[in-house]
This record gives sequence, C-alpha cells and structure tokens, in this order.
Amino acid sequence: MARMVSTRRKTINTVLAWGVGLIIFFPILWITVLSFKSEGDAIRTPIEVLTAPWTLESYATVQERSNYLKHFWNSVILSVGSTFLGLLVAVPAAWSMAFVPSKRTKDILMWMLSTKMLPAVGVLYPIYLLFIRMGLLDSRLGLTIVLMLINLPIIVWMLYTYFREIPGEILEAARMDGAGLREEILYVLTPMAVPGIASTVLLNVILAWNEAFWTLNLTAATAAPLTAFIASYSSPEGLFYAKLSAASVMAIAPILILGWFSQKQLVRGLTFGAVK
Repeated sequence: MARMVSTRRKTINTVLAWGVGLIIFFPILWITVLSFKSEGDAIRTPIEVLTAPWTLESYATVQERSNYLKHFWNSVILSVGSTFLGLLVAVPAAWSMAFVPSKRTKDILMWMLSTKMLPAVGVLYPIYLLFIRMGLLDSRLGLTIVLMLINLPIIVWMLYTYFREIPGEILEAARMDGAGLREEILYVLTPMAVPGIASTVLLNVILAWNEAFWTLNLTAATAAPLTAFIASYSSPEGLFYAKLSAASVMAIAPILILGWFSQKQLVRGLTFGAVK
C-alpha cells in the first residue's frame, strides 16, 4: 500500500514538473515558431499561425538590416568581462567574510543584498551624467563595470555560501605549511570550490547576457549588445512580430545552448554543500 502511494506521488510530482517546465518553455517555443513565419502570418490566430507556410524571410531581413555579429561579440565581451572583474573582487571578499568574519559581516551581506532591491531607474540619472563626464557612455568598459557592480552582491553571496562549506582547518594547515594569502586562495581554496565558482560564473554570465535596462540606457551603437539588437525591432510604427521573434531567437540561442551543455555543472554548483 505504501509503495502504491509512493509511486502515485512520484508520478504526480513528475507530471507537475513537466507541466511547469512546458509552461516556462512555451514562450520560447512560440517566438521560435513566429520567427519562421511571414510578417502577415505572424499576427493571425494561433491555429492560422501553425498552419501557415514556414519561411526564413525574417531571418534574412534581420541579417541584412543589422550587424548581428557585432552585437553578439559585444554581449560576449560584456558578459565575460563583467564576470571576470566580479570574481576578482568577490573571491577575496567572500574569503574574508567566510573565514575571517567580524561582528558586522552579516550586516554587510544583508546590505549588499538590499542594493539589489533598489529600483535601477532611481540611480540611472546620476550614473548617466557620470558616464558623460568620464567619457564612458556607449563604451564596453563603462557597461562592463556597471554589469559587474549590479551582479556583485549575488556573486559575493554565492561564493560566501560555498566557502562556508569548506573546513577552515584545511586553510589553517596550509598556513602552517607556509602558504601565504595568495597561495591559500589560489591553490587551496579555489580548487576546492570549483563547482561553486563554476556555477557562480555561469549564473553571472546569464544575468549579464540578459540585462536590458542598463544596456538600453547606456549604449547607442558602439557597445550595444544583443538586448539592444532585439529592441531595435520595436518602433513607433509598431511591432514587427516575425522579425522581432527572429531577432529574439538569434539573441537567446547562444545562452540557451551554453545553459544546456553546462546544466550539470550549474546544478552541481547550486547544490554544492547541500548534502554532506
């Protein structure tokens, strides 16, 4: 009897999980379908859209109208660059908070996390003026710094959580063997926290890749990433659904492929230290 109840519960959980997954994936599936339709067919009813002929017209138009590779490389540079800079700051900060905590460590962590609750539009104007004064407006360097700063609290929090799971005795033993701070972080702590660091890197790359608010307000042409590439297909004349869908698919495809091939590492990192 207990086995039947357990099997039924497992089946229900599996069905619910698949249902939630399909609901989350449906928008991506739908814009993919729309991207292979003509502009006239894309605004019809769902049944008419599905039965309409498939075409690569929207993808061809997008390629002709926009420099996709330029936007793509901007996204790569901004995502990788902001992640690298974030790690340079976050690893020592998380190490200090995890292994040399003070009375205010938890307060500092909570303050850092609270900055993520601040509406971005509230600090847009001063940052915009600052970028103009420093010549960083519409530059890769300026946007890389901004993306690093807005994701830094999450990087520090994740690394702090992972580092807390590493026994401090191992680091003490390294110090007794003559390891300095640099050797302790690079050769002892970092290799032990590779799953956590890898998941932190992947999550930060995804967040930076998908960031739209700052990229749309601080760039124009030179440093515009794929989020700006998508927004260019929304105009005062209206939305070009098929072309907008094609641009969206071209923008999200690289990060979806990355997430698909690295899902094991991501899950492993996110569950690092959960089971002892």
